[in-house]
Amino acid sequence: MSADHNSIRPWRSIERRKSRKIWVGNVPVGGDSPITVQSMTNTLTHDVAATVAQVRALEVAGADIVRISCPDEESTAALKLILPEVTVPIVADIHFHYKRAIEAAQNGAACLRINPGNIGNAQKVRDVIQAAKDYNCSIRIGVNAGSLERDLLEQFGEPCPDAMVESARRHIQILEDHDFFNFKISCKASDVFMAVAAYQQLADICDYPLHLGITEAGGLRSGTIKSSIGLGNLLWAGIGDTIRVSLSADPVEEIKVGFDILKSLGLRHRGVNVIACPSCARQQFAVIDTVAELERRIAHITTPMTVSIIGCVVNGPGEALMTDIGLTGGGSGTHQIYIGGDKAHRFNEGDLTIVDHIVALIEEKAESLKNAV
Repeated sequence: MSADHNSIRPWRSIERRKSRKIWVGNVPVGGDSPITVQSMTNTLTHDVAATVAQVRALEVAGADIVRISCPDEESTAALKLILPEVTVPIVADIHFHYKRAIEAAQNGAACLRINPGNIGNAQKVRDVIQAAKDYNCSIRIGVNAGSLERDLLEQFGEPCPDAMVESARRHIQILEDHDFFNFKISCKASDVFMAVAAYQQLADICDYPLHLGITEAGGLRSGTIKSSIGLGNLLWAGIGDTIRVSLSADPVEEIKVGFDILKSLGLRHRGVNVIACPSCARQQFAVIDTVAELERRIAHITTPMTVSIIGCVVNGPGEALMTDIGLTGGGSGTHQIYIGGDKAHRFNEGDLTIVDHIVALIEEKAESLKNAV
């Protein structure tokens, strides 16, 4: 049985919330579009070479959208030099000064991340919205529990889901009043419960695309866990159109974790999904070292497929039935290989290691799938 059949099983299906579709450059967000994965550069934006290098690294990792902070005029001016060197659409991150948003739109940003309530009086808001219209920019309303309006904090007593959603509602109204609808919304908090509750409420009151994130989630390990719980909860419920995993780590890791979250829920497939046992005294080869080396060697593969690496015959054959390529450890260095769920051949460790052999099978499978398209 091929792993491709798993996606049609009803108990694995997720019904996504119906949202309107917008465009971030040439990338659709919302509607029936794939859930996009994005990250943000951490270089000084006016250091054009460093910023371009980081955006390109994110592109290689699979980023659909990249956000760049534009805190000053030097940064918005740098967009003119950065954009011709990259292919993904760039979101300009604007917090307070309305002119930075206008400059970013003029200089080619595909989207402006703003809080309309933070950028000044009604005329300044109108000027930003007009720039977005003139230069075909979308907008992200970015609500954050750490920067709520003072009157909302006084009304609700503290940051909470109700206050966040009220902030989002206000900002939605501002854009709608100016006849602007090409926007998405985020309601981020570092507290998983608060973020999830806010997004659940927001999903019920509007049909705009939702940008999901657990903000300031932490380091690579702890941030991945928090983000997986929060984003996984929402995505499983069908909520979310684009995601950013916020880690205090290399931004490339955010893209990897984002795709792994979507892959685990069957919402998007990129690269090899490795199923592996944690290993025990029954293992017939060094599972942990093998899997670590395998994942490093196949990082360049973008073709979706599932591979199982199981140390013994207890669960190995069963897992192999549901994967494209499977290996079950056997005695005396002889292991069983499965292709498409069927026994294919036995492999004896010798000149070729397990990793060498599995990598060859994966690359062959990826090439055959490319040629079949």
